Amino acid sequence: MVAFFADLSLYFLFGLSGLTAPVASSGFLDAGNVLRSTVCKQIATEVSSSSVVYYTGSSQYAKDNYHWSASSTQDSECSFEPATAEDVGIALRILGQTQTPFGIKSGGHAANAGFSSTPGVQIAMYSFSDVVYDSAAQTATVGTGLLWDDVYVALEKYSVTVVGAKVTGIGIGGIALGGGYSYLTNQHGLGFDNVVAFELVLPNGTVTDITSSTNSDLFFALRGGFNNFGIVTRVTVKTYPQSQVWGGRVSYSQDQWEGASSAIANFWANTTDPKASIYNTYNYISGVAEISTILFYDAPTCPEGMFDKFLLAPHIEEDISTRSYVSLIQSLPLNVTSGLRSVFHWVAMEEITMPVLNMIANETLSWGAELTNSSARIISYDVDVYLSTLYDHVDSPTAYPPSRSRGYSFIEVYYGWADSNYDDTMFNAVDASAQHMIQALTDDGQDIANVAVYPNNAPPDMTLEKMYGDNLPRLRAIKNAVDPDNVMGLTGGWKF
Repeated sequence: MVAFFADLSLYFLFGLSGLTAPVASSGFLDAGNVLRSTVCKQIATEVSSSSVVYYTGSSQYAKDNYHWSASSTQDSECSFEPATAEDVGIALRILGQTQTPFGIKSGGHAANAGFSSTPGVQIAMYSFSDVVYDSAAQTATVGTGLLWDDVYVALEKYSVTVVGAKVTGIGIGGIALGGGYSYLTNQHGLGFDNVVAFELVLPNGTVTDITSSTNSDLFFALRGGFNNFGIVTRVTVKTYPQSQVWGGRVSYSQDQWEGASSAIANFWANTTDPKASIYNTYNYISGVAEISTILFYDAPTCPEGMFDKFLLAPHIEEDISTRSYVSLIQSLPLNVTSGLRSVFHWVAMEEITMPVLNMIANETLSWGAELTNSSARIISYDVDVYLSTLYDHVDSPTAYPPSRSRGYSFIEVYYGWADSNYDDTMFNAVDASAQHMIQALTDDGQDIANVAVYPNNAPPDMTLEKMYGDNLPRLRAIKNAVDPDNVMGLTGGWKF
């Protein structure tokens, strides 16, 4: 996503408020002729007193339905905040029996419409907000209602951290079930490579713990398979010692892009230290073009000269220091992309050279200018630089990626716009840009056309085959075994 923009405003606005009393709702009939308000009331009646159903008019209902992207926000008939895994199971049984659509929201950062929102029952996981550190096992068990920021802060006092989101405002669920490219990935793999256990509520309402030894099929499927197999309430992840880190943001105006691009290409060509990472965004924001680069080294100081090309090149802004890990994550300006309509795309790279970066710069500027009249506010092409060994840090197969023979750096494309009348224009443009870059990279000799697309950055028309490849038949078989009545088909997302 856009490296220096994410939103926590609603989290802080509502996150510390007390529970708001439910109010009455006017029901309506769904396709199955079930009055949804009746379903909401049935859930409220059957769950424990610690779990609450909210309706239109309460601030908690507004918080539960809020999503970072306007294109993935919907008004539900009611929202449900379960406080126990058993209550999640009760709700799932009722939703399945009544065939009522529902959404599952962890952090609410999904961009694709309907992936974590619904006109039916919105399940918001906020009450699963515990962080339990086990120093003997070197793990932390965290609730899926948290943001990764919360986990980083909670673990700071133990001088450990986890592999989670690299920007602020991202929920546990999308990383633990979808992937997670981090500043620590070159050392420890993807976010879900570091999950050792899931607390899972199966579609039939049963609560179970999933590990590599208790259920190897589900342990494989959950790591990349999102919400196809039930609702995850907690995950246990590996922790790692964490000192202060060195890094921060450097920004470059358009006339300084050549120096910034040269530094990026040099870093890719010459840096093999897994403690080093950079995250670069080529941005066109309301007519202004700039590059923002996050420099990161996993120690209080970086090796001499490693980042000199970034710091010696002319730039307009610099915020570099020795700081806590969470300080680096939270050093980025907030709220700019919140409330826009959004779409992502993803393109793999084997090499990051000046011609490749010039191509990315041209895509940014040309599409930025062209889409301004279509209410575009932010056009961003992010260059994520990783070692080819990034997929080597896991003991068992995962749903994504279907092949771990080598890892890739990649381009993460983000378009943010205001007017829903231009949705198709934006979807068509991001697809066209991605295909143009794939062709350009292929013509440059890079064998990336068939690399599996990262599901968290895939646009809504992406096919399952292009994300999961040869793993898809196994995933479908596991899905059919776990959810024969297709209860999880009532919610959004990538469906097996």
